[in-house]
Amino acid sequence: MTNLSFDRCCAEIVAQTDLLRTLIPGADMAAPVPSCPEWNLGQLLRHLGDAHRRVETTVAARATEPACDAQVADVTDEDPIVLDAWLAEGAARLAQTLRAAGPDAVVWTVVEDRSAAFWARRMTHETVVHRADVALAVGAEFSVGEEVALDAVDEWMGFGTRPEAFASKPGVPDLLGPGRTLHVHATDTAPQAAAEWLVDLTGPAPTWRRAHAKAAVAVRGPLTDLLMLIYGRPTRNGTVDILGDASLFDLWRQRSGFWLEAEDKE
Repeated sequence: MTNLSFDRCCAEIVAQTDLLRTLIPGADMAAPVPSCPEWNLGQLLRHLGDAHRRVETTVAARATEPACDAQVADVTDEDPIVLDAWLAEGAARLAQTLRAAGPDAVVWTVVEDRSAAFWARRMTHETVVHRADVALAVGAEFSVGEEVALDAVDEWMGFGTRPEAFASKPGVPDLLGPGRTLHVHATDTAPQAAAEWLVDLTGPAPTWRRAHAKAAVAVRGPLTDLLMLIYGRPTRNGTVDILGDASLFDLWRQRSGFWLEAEDKE
């Protein structure tokens, strides 16, 4: 039930990038990405590689403000061989810089946790989810290891407690209210994995914990599919059941993902 260690995250950035790179040979870089419809495959890969490089620059410089965002051009003629090497280099440099800095290095981040450890974790799961996007674009199967997937869901739950996720906004339905609880349960893990999450939206701010409990809405399915559903990605047909107030789950997922819209436009 603990988060992935800093060293594990550094290793996973490279490992997840390497898994993604196995999908590049023979792929059409101009192919659309169904889960990121504004991008083709080459643009998606550029986005991920740019994210790795931007964070590497931030950590290396111990930056106190965000680095300039790279603009993903309307590219249709990327060379897969060049992109493959470029992605490998960027992931390796990021992991090396993170290790050299150490988990407690103070750097700019998008949250109050101003540490290199935040970026190690964030870039691990950024790479995982975009690996899923690439797999979808090329028609390949996708899965992710249990420990990594559990931590990715935990990270999402943490983002869902931020004020941006629940603050009242004009024209946006309120997230908090009486009786508003969610239970997310992975059905393909052993009991010791504790792959169940209870989200409580009844108080002044959202809270979450790993727990089994009845809730206004229950979402059940394989762990990888739950992760994909939370991130708004397609799941395998019939693998996820939503019982109870499905509209509450949709609202929570949308509000908790406030940070994705800005990030994926960078």
